Amino acid sequence: MSGLSLQDLPSAPPTRSGRRSQERRRSQRRRRRLRTLAVLLVCLLVVGGGTYLASAQLRDVVAQLTEPDDYEGAGTEAVRVQVTAGASGRTIGRVLEEAGVVKTAGAFVEAAADEPRAATIQPGTYELRRQMSARDAMALLLDPASRQSFRVTVPEGFTAARTYERLAEATGIPVADYEAAAADPALGLPPEAGGVVEGHLFPATYDYDLDVSALEVLQSMVARSREALDSLGVPADQRHGVLTRASLVQAEASTTDDMGRVARVLENRLADGTPLQLDTTVNYANGKSGITTTAQDRANPSPYNTYLHSGLPPGPINNPGEAALRAVLSPTPGDWRYFVVVDPDTGETLFAVTGEEHQRNVRQFQQWLRENPQG
Repeated sequence: MSGLSLQDLPSAPPTRSGRRSQERRRSQRRRRRLRTLAVLLVCLLVVGGGTYLASAQLRDVVAQLTEPDDYEGAGTEAVRVQVTAGASGRTIGRVLEEAGVVKTAGAFVEAAADEPRAATIQPGTYELRRQMSARDAMALLLDPASRQSFRVTVPEGFTAARTYERLAEATGIPVADYEAAAADPALGLPPEAGGVVEGHLFPATYDYDLDVSALEVLQSMVARSREALDSLGVPADQRHGVLTRASLVQAEASTTDDMGRVARVLENRLADGTPLQLDTTVNYANGKSGITTTAQDRANPSPYNTYLHSGLPPGPINNPGEAALRAVLSPTPGDWRYFVVVDPDTGETLFAVTGEEHQRNVRQFQQWLRENPQG
């Protein structure tokens, strides 16, 4: 969304004739000021009768109309200003004038009228300088380097807890604030989420203003998840199941190609009524990570334990990306019922149709474990 809305801005870089038009506009503005000065001089002479008061008024008027309405040069010390979403050119000009950046809001409006890219100014916090020309201020507002923000990349497959940690590192906002924001009804979670944010914090790279709140950060991620589901055409009544499946695919698959095959294994086992038996869901239930589980881990009665409980877990176990979502919506055709990562270093995964074939693959993984006892 643009931060500037000037309907009469040109849409292309000025040509030679365009530059002549800009000069004509500036000349017209100077002539209008001079005409205004002449009219006011006559009025004051008539009304004031040549008195000392009239002379003082004349001096004030002359000073106001003849004094430059713009600073010259690149300015002095740095100052931060905030451009809000949907702000008009005059609104931005007033903000800059109040911050001491430009001398008058009108000077900035004139600079905007002469700058075809003015409508592309984005909302955000900018570092400008005091007492700079409106034209230089415009140049900084158009320079991405002037925009002050936090940039944070949240990878696919991060749990909500890991996401809070990554966000806290980037923004300096405590993890506790993100945890509180995740429970805020204003977060914007869909009804099918049941108030649980897991799965709805879309993995991507985000830029946030310096004064952003934890709630605003999470709201943007939830909104981005909704946009992804909208763009993929996932019906509202299917989104919870799709996100849950996609989180399993994200956790289990090492490559994009494997995602489609893992998604097919899940569908085949669900159709058979066979427990999914995924170590990733067991580790999620136990608050652990890693590629293996113990007998004690698998004894956890949590509904996320897909060794004990058939069907899908109650909800997502991480925040899946678009590739995992696409894999769930269009699984690779096949009869596989099993898969196992046989080399965690490379991510090599083998798929099997029968239990006997799967056991041969498992023995390869067990050999890797023997050769890599530290995992």
